[in-house]
Amino acid sequence: MKVVIIGSGISGLTAALYMLQDGHQVVVLEQYETPGGVTAAIRRDGYTWEQGQMLVEGFGPGEVVGTILFELGIFDQIETVRDDRAYSFPDFEICRPDQYAGPAWRIDHLKKIFPAESGNLDRYYRFYGRIMKLRALAFSAERSRGLSAVFSKLRLYAALLPLWSKRNWSAERMADHLFDDDKLKAVFLALLADFVVRPSQFQGLGIPAINPESAFERRLDLTARGIPQPSYRNIVGGCDSLVSVMVREIEAQGGRISCGAEVTRIRIRQNRATGVELADGKVEPADLVIASGGAREVFFELVGKAALPDDFVQKIEDVPLMESVFMVHLGIDFDPRQYQKNPVCYYYRTYDIEKGVEEVQSGRYAEGGDGFLIYIPSINSPGMAPEGHHAVTVYTIAPDTLADGSWAEKKEEYADKLLDHAERVMPGLKEAGGPRIIVTPDDFKKRIRLNHHSFGGAAPVMGRPGAPYQTPVNGLWFVGAQSRSGAGLNNVMHGVWQAVTEIRKSGVDAADD
Repeated sequence: MKVVIIGSGISGLTAALYMLQDGHQVVVLEQYETPGGVTAAIRRDGYTWEQGQMLVEGFGPGEVVGTILFELGIFDQIETVRDDRAYSFPDFEICRPDQYAGPAWRIDHLKKIFPAESGNLDRYYRFYGRIMKLRALAFSAERSRGLSAVFSKLRLYAALLPLWSKRNWSAERMADHLFDDDKLKAVFLALLADFVVRPSQFQGLGIPAINPESAFERRLDLTARGIPQPSYRNIVGGCDSLVSVMVREIEAQGGRISCGAEVTRIRIRQNRATGVELADGKVEPADLVIASGGAREVFFELVGKAALPDDFVQKIEDVPLMESVFMVHLGIDFDPRQYQKNPVCYYYRTYDIEKGVEEVQSGRYAEGGDGFLIYIPSINSPGMAPEGHHAVTVYTIAPDTLADGSWAEKKEEYADKLLDHAERVMPGLKEAGGPRIIVTPDDFKKRIRLNHHSFGGAAPVMGRPGAPYQTPVNGLWFVGAQSRSGAGLNNVMHGVWQAVTEIRKSGVDAADD
């Protein structure tokens, strides 16, 4: 069977490897000049930058992504190092201590800052342990087969039952239930700003999942206190190294990757996808089409609403999209670890996460005043900068479209203002003498062909999932960050595994019709 895959981001590359593994002929079509999507690197003057911070979850042996990489035969080709992130708020910081202080160090640290919340923090940690065990059970149940799967699902349901009454609580309501101090609530809700989703929109039971203790302490035993936790890692050489390995493996197995190949239409005959048309007029026939990227772009532009049932069109229109980011890449000639020891630090400058996100969703850009992130990939991967130098990325969430002015008009001004904020914690950034590259939402849209740049993909809004993997068109499937999997490298790759599992179960074959 011939499989055409639209898009060469991590979802497309993962799908290609699974399809090749099943013995299919595979063609990957990428509209940009190089593969990789948003995981591709930017290079200049000996520096390499990621298109965002890439502290990735679940890449270890036996973990969600680690299992996928092992199945694809490339686990040993990806070098990773465990790492962690730090938080900086106006009144305090959360950064791993120089000496390991045990699995509950962050809770103990927060008790010192918020002594009146000590009992609430203990209660939270019990809640945290329960959710982490649920996640591990869910992964086990999904991967199990036969009688083992039945027992895994029974254990999962039994563990979920005590939390069932809170299944529809928002993160805002859950935080109010857990804590009294608004600043402490912000500690556990802050990462939602990175998703550009308001606490009132996010599922309350998801709070522990976005606050794994292992993300704040790289030395943590991942089974400490009987709580299974995911590892957080940096890929040595950046995520572009993962892209390179996957591309090389696809080509080694006989797959073809065509860059500069813009798909303008998915061909459909008698409600079956039969191939794609390209901007240069060529046609690539297919028995199966797997599309990634923007849900609206794929279904409304490449397929067309007329070819889709009304209820499916409504599902696609209801997919909630994140907003974008404004990013400045720098090459610097000094060691930034004197100011920031972690490769990743989130600098939050407001405790009102709800209001900050709402402003961005309304098209109002805070210029970094509400918070920003500094990522230094060259700490773990020295080859990403010339010797004695470092690659630094400073970015903040931003509207896809500004309520006032355009990104083309404002980008230089906004870059200076963002760096002014960053210089308060890392002096010397503006005068470091290396290259400076500004990336706006408009630049991202060109890179990955979106009408609305959603930095992470589908926003994790309660009751509004991403697009289904299986579509009403026979032989057409959808994967990626705007699909049911949602955002994040680990979720996207896991989502492809789910979609491939469904494809295999469906017995897809051109001869079936």
